[in-house]
Amino acid sequence: MTLRYPLAPTQTGNHLSMSDVSGELVYRRGKEVGKAVYQNRALSKDGISERLFAFLFSGLVYPQIWEDPDVDMEAMQLGAGHRVVTIASGGCNILAYLTRSPARIDAVDLNAAHIALNRMKLEAVRHLPSQGDLFRFFGAAGTSHNSDAYDRFIAPHLDAVSRHYWERRNWRGRRRISVFDRNFYQTGLLGLFIAMGHRVGKLFGVDPAGIMKAENIGEQRRFFNEELAPVFDKKLLRWATSRKASLFGLGIPPAQYDSLITSGDGSMASVLMARLEKLACDFPLKNNYFAWQAFARRYPQPGEAALPAYLEQRNYKTIRDNIDRVAIHHANLIKFLAAKDAGTVDRFVLLDAQDWMTDDLLNDLWTEITRTASTGARVIFRTAAEPSLLPGRLSNSLLDQWTYESEASREYSARDRSAIYGGFHLYVKRAA
Repeated sequence: MTLRYPLAPTQTGNHLSMSDVSGELVYRRGKEVGKAVYQNRALSKDGISERLFAFLFSGLVYPQIWEDPDVDMEAMQLGAGHRVVTIASGGCNILAYLTRSPARIDAVDLNAAHIALNRMKLEAVRHLPSQGDLFRFFGAAGTSHNSDAYDRFIAPHLDAVSRHYWERRNWRGRRRISVFDRNFYQTGLLGLFIAMGHRVGKLFGVDPAGIMKAENIGEQRRFFNEELAPVFDKKLLRWATSRKASLFGLGIPPAQYDSLITSGDGSMASVLMARLEKLACDFPLKNNYFAWQAFARRYPQPGEAALPAYLEQRNYKTIRDNIDRVAIHHANLIKFLAAKDAGTVDRFVLLDAQDWMTDDLLNDLWTEITRTASTGARVIFRTAAEPSLLPGRLSNSLLDQWTYESEASREYSARDRSAIYGGFHLYVKRAA
């Protein structure tokens, strides 16, 4: 769950000014994100919460995307020739979409760390010598020479802003890129949140990684019921998750927390337990790399279980052949769409960004989506709660130009292996 929707005014296109390199924008903690998040007075309780979230969100949040690209591609009926606009996030979705050979993918994001990650992924696909090298860089843990591979094969082709991000040193003197020598997926806000979940489990005598010993769904269910579910009844956990800041590590801003809690019995602990139950019990571990990241803290090895599409050997050539069809934009999505000609986008991927938008922003966004959408265009997005948030909030003049595929949306939601969303939603543009 994320705040990845770029609203604040930033540079557009594939190039940022050199002021980014010196830190004018990239390291200006929370300022641009804050323009998109702030809805309350600075010194109010909610306002303080929003500003803390914006500060935390200014760095890397998602080392991997937490939406299921396989479901995305099926729902979009993505194919050759399609023009796609998507929120970038961790970039796994973008590379997965290339397996369907769309004509173009424009990936937009406000978070500068995500922009740097996406640009590095593109250059890694282009310039690492082989699929095995790509897997070792983005799929394996504990590959100590990945930073050397970055220096030799990737860095010479990166833009200055992205190089500055990955080569910046922390207080220990380590460059950021060195996280790929260890386990990149244990970094970022999401990685720290998952690590905290493991620590909480162990505090109550449960090792969440124990589920990886299960050999079938029945054993997964048994582990969840006997080991994981009781943790959510602990008073300390229920108290902690009743604080909005407790979910900032999932990229959930305060407004989205309010939406998420409506999908349960009024307690966040019950909502989180239901989402974890789906992740743990609804899909065989061999088919769900999201569960591997949540419980094993890594991806499986090739042949051990399913991998993200961009790390599968069978997709490597197609993705590499299509990599030049992607453009990464550090931009305001509404303004980005406003600069496009009418009818020039076939597929839109909004992730869960609309959850925290005001009605005015929703209508501004869908005004541009509707204008730029081709006939039959498809829009997909996710929500924290189960229902679509558009009815009653989007003007009828806009909503009437779209068909909501309710039955298909329910089916796709049930099949989303990431398991953390209440609803998956598909809208199709009607003929004029």
